[in-house]
Amino acid sequence: MLLGIDRFVRTDFNPVRGMELGLLSSTSSCDSKLDPTISLFLRAKRVKLNTLFAPEHGLYAALQDQVAAPDTLYGKGLSVRSMYGKKRKPGRNALKNLDAIVIDLLDIGTRYYTFVWSAMLMVKEAAAAGKKIFLLDRPNPLNGLTVQGPLIEAGFESFVGLYSIPVRHGMTIGEICTMLSHRHGINADLRVVKLQGWRRDTYFDENRLEWTVPSPNMPHFTTALVYPGMCLLEGTNVSEGRGTTRPFETFGAPWIDPGRLVRELDRRSIRGIGLRPTWFVPTFHKFRGELCGGAQICVTNRHRFDPLICGLEIVHTIRQLYPKRFSWRQPPYEFEKKRMPFDILLGNSWVRQEIEEGTSIEKISRRWMTELREFRTMRKKYLLYS
Repeated sequence: MLLGIDRFVRTDFNPVRGMELGLLSSTSSCDSKLDPTISLFLRAKRVKLNTLFAPEHGLYAALQDQVAAPDTLYGKGLSVRSMYGKKRKPGRNALKNLDAIVIDLLDIGTRYYTFVWSAMLMVKEAAAAGKKIFLLDRPNPLNGLTVQGPLIEAGFESFVGLYSIPVRHGMTIGEICTMLSHRHGINADLRVVKLQGWRRDTYFDENRLEWTVPSPNMPHFTTALVYPGMCLLEGTNVSEGRGTTRPFETFGAPWIDPGRLVRELDRRSIRGIGLRPTWFVPTFHKFRGELCGGAQICVTNRHRFDPLICGLEIVHTIRQLYPKRFSWRQPPYEFEKKRMPFDILLGNSWVRQEIEEGTSIEKISRRWMTELREFRTMRKKYLLYS
């Protein structure tokens, strides 16, 4: 299989020769030989790299979540403009002297992950400025078929969901940007450098690629596998495992009894996983330095596993077991100052309200199935790979 950057290099960068370029990427975006895209562009003899644009976690993919990054310099004076700080879009002045933008970001297949929204903001700004855009595509690590979770209701758009797509969308970043550009009248001059040899039904570890860590708390492919559901814990006072070596796969709080929690979750028959009672001490983030009880998720059957259902069942169970200790996280969160973090993650407030009323997760999930079927039908004409 060839990545978008692999195919671009094979053309000897011919589509952008002689152009003044901006590159939106980070050092986690590499070719199949693990050479960073940034390095490949800097070494290309006929490429004029003018400006680097960095997404959340910074140019080196090293900053923790929600840490704003300033504009800076790279190497011998190359300008780096942050798209996760005071500004989340490049601005017309930053694009003024550029002929084209190249985007190469490692998306992880989940709506909350902000890289796809940085890409879309760049697409929108570049389109308004009349610039060409070359998007170097990458596989969806969670496969290109499975679609799960609710879409975003009007009024719940945020930087963890600028446009209404499901939590697990089953699309590549090139497909999403193409679809949203067309459906929202952006009509960008967007040229997707497609993958070669990717099958939609494959997961990341089936494609003979190495996992290059896109952010500090996404260390493994297995982290990405559980992330669509376990990220919901960010909207609560329960630790999602940040500050451990297995973030999102490990979760808990100082007031949780691991054995009791796992017994109750086992009664809910969550498909495709095993749960191990565990204790952990986060080195940073929630409950830093405190002994927490909780569990570790092990995905035993990825094809039966629904991470959204799993995450919601965990939230539902902890709230029922510890009603006086559990609480919802309050704003601000991801630049949103009014709406509840749990609500902007899911794209609505009714799921939280139904959980508060004790409604089963099975019943809650049935409510979004119609819109999910409609999305599957709508997206078909934007899929670039069979």
